Amino acid sequence: MSGGIAAPIRGVILAGGSASRLGGMAKGLEEVGGRRILDRVTDALRTALGAEPLLIANDPGAGLWDRALEVVADRHPGTGPLGGIATGLEAAGTDVLCVAWDMPFLEPDLLRAIAAGLAGADACLAESTGPRGLEPLAAGYARSALAPITAAIGRGDLAAVGFHGAARIAKLPLTEVRRFGDPARLFFNVNTAEDLARARAWAPSPSPGPSS
Repeated sequence: MSGGIAAPIRGVILAGGSASRLGGMAKGLEEVGGRRILDRVTDALRTALGAEPLLIANDPGAGLWDRALEVVADRHPGTGPLGGIATGLEAAGTDVLCVAWDMPFLEPDLLRAIAAGLAGADACLAESTGPRGLEPLAAGYARSALAPITAAIGRGDLAAVGFHGAARIAKLPLTEVRRFGDPARLFFNVNTAEDLARARAWAPSPSPGPSS
């Protein structure tokens, strides 16, 4: 799968969940490699798409996390990531590239490849080595995906891939994904304290410069 991005597309960062496995801490505000995960994700989307992404978040303090980001509250509360994707599509009014805010190792070139795969499809998901084999939270969704997504929400099918049977789904093959790095690292997400320690080991903080 190759080629450029054919239609306007906006990045969307999904900052949902209570982070209960991290003791209630906001996952994206944790630091990896000396930078907050949110900043790493935001920069990857900015570089990939050349525009500021939307932040889908219900936290009352979300507007202070990065003042450059437009914050939109989840319009489908209680429906998990699928509701966040729908909110992103509704708020952006364009095709979107949705990523979870707890994925510190996303590569801009990979994100561009996913976005380019939306041409002629309702959604484009990268293949991965994870348990699902696909990554719905690092994926492109066309405006045309909104109807089947909201229909799935309406019938209570909240799986992130629950609408796929009613949509045109494109996949970025694993062989293509590997051109950008190890899929296990590219799509790594921080859910637990152990995950955070692993991410920090992969991307240690910069050493301080010599003191003057």
